[in-house]
Amino acid sequence: MKKQRPVNLQINTISFPPSAIVSLMHRITGVALFFALLLVIAAWAASLQSKESFDMVSGIMTGVIGKLLVIGTVSALTYHILGGVRHMFMDLGHFEELESGDKTAKLTLGLWIVLTVVMGVSIW
Repeated sequence: MKKQRPVNLQINTISFPPSAIVSLMHRITGVALFFALLLVIAAWAASLQSKESFDMVSGIMTGVIGKLLVIGTVSALTYHILGGVRHMFMDLGHFEELESGDKTAKLTLGLWIVLTVVMGVSIW
């Protein structure tokens, strides 16, 4: 028997609920943090080679590109922590309903934006 169900394979037309967006972004920030850690380790290793390399890394990190990298990394870390705390509460059985899950997802996004702006201003 052939099932008559709608199939939508166009990802860009699917409307995700806030809880799905938050969960997906939690995974994306985890991957971003992995690559940011590689950059941090490379900068740290380069800065330990000589005084000239330390001055070069220091110059890069105090420049516009370095500050944007730091703000992006701190933003990803902040989001990943907020999303992780939300997931831990859900693992404990809280906020699993559709309405409360959407509210905590929106709260997570709002807190992330506010904290990113505050930290971005303090870093800049």
